[in-house]
Amino acid sequence: MNSPATVSPEPLLSMGSPPSGEPAGPHTAVRVKELSERDRRRMLMHFLALVDSDRLLRFGTVLPDELVTRYVQKLDFARDTLFGVYNSKLELIGVGHLAFAPRDAMPLFAEATTKELVAEFGLSVSASARSMGIGTKLFERAAIHCRNGDVDTLYMHCLASNHTMIRIARKAGMQIHRSHGEADAYLKLVPANPSSVMQEAVEEQVAQFDYTLKANTRAAVKWLNSLRGVK
Repeated sequence: MNSPATVSPEPLLSMGSPPSGEPAGPHTAVRVKELSERDRRRMLMHFLALVDSDRLLRFGTVLPDELVTRYVQKLDFARDTLFGVYNSKLELIGVGHLAFAPRDAMPLFAEATTKELVAEFGLSVSASARSMGIGTKLFERAAIHCRNGDVDTLYMHCLASNHTMIRIARKAGMQIHRSHGEADAYLKLVPANPSSVMQEAVEEQVAQFDYTLKANTRAAVKWLNSLRGVK
């Protein structure tokens, strides 16, 4: 576990607090969008909004705001892949982080794969958006992205007390290893095929359209309110 003075480059998993805020219906659509530099500010707002218990689950320690800010500032969108789920207010309510590392740098997978890279996945979900399936959708998007990128081993690390994420790992068929209050899980992915490539492309297009629609709707509401003198 990291000391409070460092920011872990390894994504952890945060789904710890009970649901609160807006209720979600059983048919709520969850659109997972690949994030880019333009999303960095909203990512910072998402992470800063995590309470201490969720920061512990996400980073392995309760990071102060200063180190959370530094973590977001250092995210490399060219090296890693990040995914997000936006609500109607254009707030990020879920963030997934795929970090790629050479196989040799992770002894756990020295014999588990012949690929050059393995992927580590971490996620966090806002307290107002729990029980909507966001964590599962982020995980599924990360898995198909790995498949299509010729990465066949997806790894997750979390606290052993993070029962929600352990359930997600088990549901995905991941092998779970517990040690010293922490849990490691990894999943062997099947190779890509034309269907998986098409699926990811369609999901990204739909998510981009959904984001644009939300942005345009929000801009139109602001414009109408300004005409009415509403602040």
